[in-house]
Formats: sequence, C-alpha cells, structure tokens
Amino acid sequence: MNASIQDINGIIHGRLRLGVMAYLSSVNPASFPELQQKTGATNGNLSTHLTKLETAGFIRQEKGYSGKRPQTLVHLTPAGRDAWIEYLGAMRDMLKL
Repeated sequence: MNASIQDINGIIHGRLRLGVMAYLSSVNPASFPELQQKTGATNGNLSTHLTKLETAGFIRQEKGYSGKRPQTLVHLTPAGRDAWIEYLGAMRDMLKL
C-alpha cells in the first residue's frame, strides 16, 4: 500500500496527542499527572488535547478519587488502539519501511 499524507490521522498526528497515544499504547491507563509529566504539557493544554482524543473516541477519561484526592485516569479505548495501529501503519507506508 502506498500511503499519502491524507492517510495520516490528523487527530493523532498533533505532537501532544501523538505523545499521549504513544504513551497510552504501552501504559494503560495513565493518570492525568503522569501524562502531564511525560508530555511536559500544562494542565489546560493537556485537558484540551485529551478532549479532542475523547471526542474522537480514542480515549476515555475516568474521574474519581484516590482517597480524598480527585484523580483522573485516561484509558485508551479499543477504537483508539485500532486508530493508533492504523496510524503507525500509514506512517510506515509513507516511509516505505
């Protein structure tokens, strides 16, 4: 298959969203602070990008508590895993690896 730039998922391809998807593909779920530390994002910036991924159905945010402290866990959904694998395949095809 010869992939073109149109085959690259624009929702995933943004730098911060790409980092989130890559991390969640190996560590699932991840806490909000963990993702923030791994990506170097601010609270607001990470929240914005997580909302984009959640709207696309790629992640699910689970809000709860750890003891008395609020905690948000971010899960990669099955659709997100499929989109991630498809994204990697399109990138490989474009690079002809």
